[in-house]
Amino acid sequence: MKILIIGGSRFVGKHLVDAALAHGHDVTTFNRGKSETTPPAGVEALRGDRDGQLDALKGRAWDAVFDTCGFVPRVVKQSAELLKDAVGQYVFISSLSVYSGFEPDSDETAALETVEDKASEDVAAHYGALKALCEQTIEAEFPGRSAHLRAGLIIGPNDYANRFPYWMKRLPQGGEVLAPGKPEALVQMIDSRDIAEWGMHLVENNINGVFNTTGPEQPIPAGRLLATLVNTLNAGVQLTWVSDEFLIEEQLAPLDGIPFWLPAEYDGFFQRNIDRALAAGLKFRPLAETAADTAEWLKSSPEPKASSSGIKIESGLTPERETELLAKWHSRAGS
Repeated sequence: MKILIIGGSRFVGKHLVDAALAHGHDVTTFNRGKSETTPPAGVEALRGDRDGQLDALKGRAWDAVFDTCGFVPRVVKQSAELLKDAVGQYVFISSLSVYSGFEPDSDETAALETVEDKASEDVAAHYGALKALCEQTIEAEFPGRSAHLRAGLIIGPNDYANRFPYWMKRLPQGGEVLAPGKPEALVQMIDSRDIAEWGMHLVENNINGVFNTTGPEQPIPAGRLLATLVNTLNAGVQLTWVSDEFLIEEQLAPLDGIPFWLPAEYDGFFQRNIDRALAAGLKFRPLAETAADTAEWLKSSPEPKASSSGIKIESGLTPERETELLAKWHSRAGS
């Protein structure tokens, strides 16, 4: 197959390139060329800007396109319009943030976020609603020929958001570690490479539709998540679990204040129904494998930086803040 990847130089895009090459496909990437990586051998790298500079794509044809960096409907419409007669299938990396509610076990039919100003391009303020509009824009140009992967928290090597990497860097330092919320609270996440491998399955079998794209097969307790990381990293730590109420009082931001923590009212974010994706062939590697590979990558990785949306994710606690919170927690608990 001939596959076009819009993006293709970092995280999900990079892993899509690797997966496509491993499957023997002809791979073309299209991006501004501003990321740090050199395309692998055999990859055709086209340069341009998806916002108004698409000339490199004109007059070409591919079997499928993966769009890894679509955030604004107006911009996404440009590529979808241009490619609708030149590409067989459009695969869009979307987000679970498109949903407006957090009902546990909710599926792809759940209500979506909306924005009153449909022309808004404020991604930071309306990320989920704009992603939903991007999906609708693509489907209008590719009716019945598009797949929308509503991804949850994406982890693995090349992850420049400091969520999963926060734990991978903090735990080996040892000592007392602040663990957020309840150890039985459920979490979901997915390795970027599992998205990429499944993406190949979708285009090779022309599978379309909307899919909640997270894992594993069943949500896992936060306690098991951290225990797996501790064991994989051989970290000598003491986990001190602090309550949701304490973290809220201390004004910790959900999800990013300390990664993988959400107050109970948001439980459904980490308990999405993924039956449709499983039926379409989504599979997951062991969490320990993801942890080991991410730890190896972090040895030579740069510091977290802005995502392709332009938003820099600031996650996790500084050592000083963690020490302060632990002291307050012990004082409050009388220990």
